[in-house]
Amino acid sequence: MSLSTMSATPKKNLMLFSGRHHPELAEQVAKHLDVSVTPQSAYSFANGEIFVRFEESVRGCDAFVLQSHAAPINDAIMEQLIMVDALKRASAKRITVVMPFWGYGRQDKKHRGREPISARLIADMFKTAGADRIMTVDLHTSQIQGFFDGPVDHLFALPVLVEHIKTAYAGEDIAVVSPDSGRVRLAERWAETLGGTPLAFIHKTRDPRRPNEAVANRVVGEIEGRLCVVIDDMIDTGGTAAKAVQALLSQGASDVVVAATHGVLSGPATDRLSTCGAREVVFTDTLPIPDEKRFPTMTVLSIAPLLARAVHAVFDDGSVTSLFDGNA
Repeated sequence: MSLSTMSATPKKNLMLFSGRHHPELAEQVAKHLDVSVTPQSAYSFANGEIFVRFEESVRGCDAFVLQSHAAPINDAIMEQLIMVDALKRASAKRITVVMPFWGYGRQDKKHRGREPISARLIADMFKTAGADRIMTVDLHTSQIQGFFDGPVDHLFALPVLVEHIKTAYAGEDIAVVSPDSGRVRLAERWAETLGGTPLAFIHKTRDPRRPNEAVANRVVGEIEGRLCVVIDDMIDTGGTAAKAVQALLSQGASDVVVAATHGVLSGPATDRLSTCGAREVVFTDTLPIPDEKRFPTMTVLSIAPLLARAVHAVFDDGSVTSLFDGNA
């Protein structure tokens, strides 16, 4: 007697794919997951067009496509989009875009008329390309999660950075400092995680018509005689961080440490940070930081263990929130 249906036990198969902009991070994530990065052919034509082909079958796999949106940022984003499209057309079962740094994240709203909301455009492009899910670290603003029509795993580098501060500066009188009023909520979480340290912020002004320029005005909070930890999600040209360090030292801070998730480090950032008077500048490696942009007081922490745990949780249909003690 023949049956009208066929039954099969579904099997899950995790495959990790890496763009060309931060292969070291992908290799570290693969090592923590005990998998290998899927081999691929990827190159650019003479006119800049990008080609990607995977060397193994991806049919039915749970695909994780890791790419850091590093400079040249448009090439990085386009390459990741092409990888997602290739996976969709090759019948991958689920495609998760892993972008440790969300490119164009600062363009999350209109400051004036006739401006784009480019962070939303990035989300729309990945959805159109075929992404089912996005995983990212420390968005510029949390509202960006709502730009993508699907699950967004918003990971926090705070545990990684805080653990370093706790270890390196145990016994110091610490004050957590937000570089502007927009980061006060994040500073509150830092202060709570460090055991209820004092909180301060720097009142600054910024002209929306002049990007990457800020004027540090005055420190609000009690920081005299304390080691100040200036926190931020990213440092681009380093102007805001350098002025914050100088303002804190001039108003009585005993020392200043700068801690940020994303080291964009454009233009004069290295010179500014290495000469601003900070005792240490700490980043994670969500973006590649080449040797020529490093200096003796810079520390770069690995974000790979956190990404690997999140990838494993998603693949295993587990809880990503639990990685952050319910605060994710």
